[in-house]
Amino acid sequence: MYPKSFKKLIDYFSSLPSVGPKMAERLVLYLFKQEAEMLSDFGETLKNLKNNLRYCERCFNISEGNLCEICADNSRDAKKICVVEEPLDIIAIERTKKYNGLYHVLGGVLSTTKNDDLGQLKLNELSKRVESEKTEEIILAMNPTTEGDATALYVVRLLKDSGVRATKLARGLSTGGDIEYADELTLGSAILNRK
Repeated sequence: MYPKSFKKLIDYFSSLPSVGPKMAERLVLYLFKQEAEMLSDFGETLKNLKNNLRYCERCFNISEGNLCEICADNSRDAKKICVVEEPLDIIAIERTKKYNGLYHVLGGVLSTTKNDDLGQLKLNELSKRVESEKTEEIILAMNPTTEGDATALYVVRLLKDSGVRATKLARGLSTGGDIEYADELTLGSAILNRK
């Protein structure tokens, strides 16, 4: 139905997270309609993705140098580390403009069904950072899932002898929500984490 090169691009795009076959078709068609110069720049940027980006050697955020912009910023509160699952979580927290500390990206969460996750997560690196950087507080900012909660509990146990204060994000009702429609977990969490 499609030329081979068109179909190959559709296959690549549809293999990306949250991109289905229809969206992949639209993206390839959009790119096909663009000027050659734009496509050349897009292709060159994509080609150099692994050469230009790396993980920050301190917090494992995405970086262009050895340290990410946040770790290199001396105005940040170095006594606080916000522990997140993925680099995209940092972007969401930074958008709030309510946090001025450092971060640590675990690279995922512990699975409740598999036991091979421990070695892949940056847990040992977090433990070493807390000790060497004299961290006073870690903020556990995992997604409110069973796996996120299990990972947060594991981190607390891992760091229990370090003397660091461990806190976690509050949970509760969203702004504009109706109490009558809230599920029991959300409403219960809102009551427990009240100010």
